[in-house]
Amino acid sequence: MARGSRRGRTGGAKAGPQDRMRRAFARRQRARRWLTWRYVLAAVLLVAALGLGTYAVYFSPWLRADAVQVIGNAQLSEKQVLATADVPLGGPLATVDLRAIEVRLRSLATVKTVDVSRTWPHDVRIEVVERTPIAVLDRGDRLTNLDAAGVAFGRLAKAPAGLPRVKVGPAADGDALAEGAAVVVALDPAISELVDFVEVRTVDEIDLHLRDGRLVRWGSAEQAGDKAAVLLELLNVEAQVYDVSVPGAPTTR
Repeated sequence: MARGSRRGRTGGAKAGPQDRMRRAFARRQRARRWLTWRYVLAAVLLVAALGLGTYAVYFSPWLRADAVQVIGNAQLSEKQVLATADVPLGGPLATVDLRAIEVRLRSLATVKTVDVSRTWPHDVRIEVVERTPIAVLDRGDRLTNLDAAGVAFGRLAKAPAGLPRVKVGPAADGDALAEGAAVVVALDPAISELVDFVEVRTVDEIDLHLRDGRLVRWGSAEQAGDKAAVLLELLNVEAQVYDVSVPGAPTTR
């Protein structure tokens, strides 16, 4: 009798198929509910992060424009660069119009190229590449620098030592000035030392006025190497005018 009672109790403790199905169904329901809440929680966190990021970038004082870095300037003072750039400070760094700042800075003739960028969290960075003077442009009433592309920039009180002078005639246009700059760049150092100034009348009429009063008819900037070699030999001939505009047929008088 006792043994039979134990078997009955043991058998009653075992879960039937329906109980197992109910428990499995309950587990699946809990898993579905947790999965749903996970998606809801992730969405809430995402919206909160976006809201916080928007506030930080556009409305908070954490990422505002507070200062301007200027690098690369030598001929222009930092004060000149900042005045022309006119960077709005105190507002969100993200909304600073970098393109507009670049356009304003390119209005300065001394600026060859400029790059404006954000340096998080608070700075605007201005990197300037200035034009390099290769000569002094003498227009009679004023002196300016001249770069290798024939661009005049930066008014001068007096001509700095070590740079040749370039004078232009009334018919000289921008192309003629660029050609004159190309002649200066191409001059042999031995000839540069002899030159007082370069006179540019037109694209094909460029003369070298030497310090001793002699005149060299150079022509255009083409065949500069050949012209320089011919002129160095020709200067041994006593004359007042040397014409190397056609280096294969030079003349003197």
